[in-house]
Amino acid sequence: MIGTDAVWLITGCSKGLGRALAQQALKSGYRVVVTARDPSAVGGLVTEYGDAALPVALDVTKPNQAVAVIEVAEARFGAVDVLVNNAGYGYVGAIEEGEDADVRAMFETNIFGTWNMIKAVLPGMRERRRGHIVNISSVGGLTTFPAVGFYHMAKFAVEGLSETLAKEVAPFGLGVTVVEPGAFRTDFRGSSMRQSGVRLPAYADTAGKARDNVLAGHGKQQGDPVLGSKAIITALEADNPPLHLVIGGDALDLVRQKLVDLRRDLDTWEDLTRSTNFREAEKV
Repeated sequence: MIGTDAVWLITGCSKGLGRALAQQALKSGYRVVVTARDPSAVGGLVTEYGDAALPVALDVTKPNQAVAVIEVAEARFGAVDVLVNNAGYGYVGAIEEGEDADVRAMFETNIFGTWNMIKAVLPGMRERRRGHIVNISSVGGLTTFPAVGFYHMAKFAVEGLSETLAKEVAPFGLGVTVVEPGAFRTDFRGSSMRQSGVRLPAYADTAGKARDNVLAGHGKQQGDPVLGSKAIITALEADNPPLHLVIGGDALDLVRQKLVDLRRDLDTWEDLTRSTNFREAEKV
């Protein structure tokens, strides 16, 4: 559970879920370090909430900026109690269509940017034995769809990072929550979405159509970023915040189906799975 005086630092606040979460945290009475590559994009929050909001320029792909923003936050508010790694974007295209530089750039933000921020904030949290790290993943960190493979790769990495981190920092009294949103009505599928410039005819009726459907879904998503943000805050204010927080009914249905499919494979192939153990008493 986070304290009522907690200081939040949220990355990627210029729009979407990050901005909604910053606004809801401020409305709830928290102090918030509101970051974006261009801090002028979050100036309105300062106008509305005054000294409780601190806008700071931040490119999470630059480790020196990650360290600097923590120093600025601690100088102003004394500590960072809640880090929310929200900065990120999507990339669509079949696996065979991926363009190396663009995929690596997406990984730099979605994976290494998250890691940069965690490394920067942890020394202070460990010293105070107080803090909670929230990594915004996606239902795409637990399930997969054609044409979204590179984004899945990034978010599956965030899932593994989060689960491991939770085990490593629990002895210090620190918490970790990885949030798996479904489709929320943000700009994620709009101007924020990147896509491969390669379109192979072989995938036109499969991954190609899936790519088009992802983009066509912009503005039609059922998730409300304000309600999603409130759900995150509610979870962190609970006595025992969850390690995994799925938000959005669509996401919940997809994850439950994934569990059904996984169990089916485990049960169907159990005998073969167990047959691989060493058997000392017999020659194989």
